[in-house]
Amino acid sequence: MVRLETRTIIAAPIERCFDLARSVEVHLAGNVHFGEQAVATGGVTTGLIGLGERVTWRARHLGVRQELTSEITAFERPVYFQDTMIRGAFRTMRHDHYFRKVSDAATEMDDVFIFKAPMGFLGRIAEFVLLRRYMLNLLQERNAVLKEIAES
Repeated sequence: MVRLETRTIIAAPIERCFDLARSVEVHLAGNVHFGEQAVATGGVTTGLIGLGERVTWRARHLGVRQELTSEITAFERPVYFQDTMIRGAFRTMRHDHYFRKVSDAATEMDDVFIFKAPMGFLGRIAEFVLLRRYMLNLLQERNAVLKEIAES
């Protein structure tokens, strides 16, 4: 199992950061070069995703077209939410989003991203050799886009 943590300081109010972090459109803007889409399979495809709601993402990662469905499984506005993979390529995946007000115009956003690859021993090798860095880069790229939008 891999645990990734990031911290991003954003010059924007906590409520704005929280809402942008759960925006389908901001997520897509942060993953544009993967051809990511929110697809209509019984879930949300636009707007802000909330507790109990699901979204299915379709994209090409590592040369393979994939779909991943996640659900918001915990929600405490504006300080925390969690999305959990319901269906997808990973054995497990959970993303915790924490927000802390630094000042009226600044927010600390912390991400804790935990995943486990499928395929036992081969999956653990893939986690170490490839997936850890790949997923951290995705997370950092998404956060940079979110920060840019929030501060604009």
